[in-house]
Amino acid sequence: MQTHAYRREEATGMTDDMNAQLTAAGNEMSASFLAAKKRSDETLAKLKANPGKFTMLTGDRPTGRLHLGHFFGSIRERVAMQNLGVNTNIIIADYQVITDRDTTEHIDDNVLNLVLDYMAAGIDPEKTMIFTHSAVPAENQLMLPFLSLVTEAELHRNPTVKSEMESSGHALTGLLLTYPVHQACDILFCKANVVPIGKDNLPHVEITRTIARRFNERYAKKNPVFPEPAAILSEAPEIPGLDGRKMSKSYGNSIMLGATAEETAKLIKKSPTDSERTITFDPVNRPQVSALLTTAGLVTGRDPSEIAAEIGNAGAGALKKYVIDSVNEFLAPHRERRAELAKDMDSVRDILHDGNARANAIANQTLDEVREAMGMRYDR
Repeated sequence: MQTHAYRREEATGMTDDMNAQLTAAGNEMSASFLAAKKRSDETLAKLKANPGKFTMLTGDRPTGRLHLGHFFGSIRERVAMQNLGVNTNIIIADYQVITDRDTTEHIDDNVLNLVLDYMAAGIDPEKTMIFTHSAVPAENQLMLPFLSLVTEAELHRNPTVKSEMESSGHALTGLLLTYPVHQACDILFCKANVVPIGKDNLPHVEITRTIARRFNERYAKKNPVFPEPAAILSEAPEIPGLDGRKMSKSYGNSIMLGATAEETAKLIKKSPTDSERTITFDPVNRPQVSALLTTAGLVTGRDPSEIAAEIGNAGAGALKKYVIDSVNEFLAPHRERRAELAKDMDSVRDILHDGNARANAIANQTLDEVREAMGMRYDR
């Protein structure tokens, strides 16, 4: 099996036929994205007009702590959707940790810290169902009928699977290959009809739509069981890490939401800049300085160029002080709420217990409907 199917070929080795195939594939992807973007815009307009008609599924893998990139990239939007009145569900995808890792070390701590950060950021467990994969067996059982609705070729073509496989350095496991189907189970068990994502994850929602459509066509033409969920494409800015690279826990360039003011200051102080004293916002030529300015702009609501002009030739030290003060001021309320919640971890576990109970009731009902549609209810 070729595990790096998207490896770039040398230009001299590209035939006309290969170029034509790549062009056709690119055109198909562009057309698919444009259709998804149109559907996203239409869905978002309907959602804002009548939020109660929409069910949203979103979530995280518990591989570490949440950082500023998570807050501005997804958490803030989840809180807004919840408060708008959308039926909001957050899955902590603990089973999906082992798609590309050989250990579940620290997973318990990571799960509980996710819940702490969710609530500190404004997620209300009375309005939003928070649950874990591993505690909802009926949801995972949907994998069996769903796997029969997709081909091996369709799974291999999924670009997210390819990317994950290449970056992990692991051999392709069955769980990684079927990762998009598992996500379809996450989305469809609660009959979510909207999924907020970045454009890179659009293929997952597209395969979920395919599975829902094929199930309904094969087993439930008269009374469809599943909606075909629409992706709501995020317009959140791409947030660089403090060193100008992608913000990532593995790079050590992320400001954790739960970090102390002292830890945050230490991290920002040691972030790299360049030798030019005058501060300017130039992401192409000065990515490290611009990353600091972007961070400051996000937490203050100011334009990064305006901040750069204000600091001027005061240098990197003045820039870092501004970023430290701005980030710590922005995160202070989150940290205060988080510290208060952390005093009672039994209550945090109770929130997960209640969320898992609610998720199980929904999943059991959906699985009953699936078995009914497939003619597999022999126990009544």
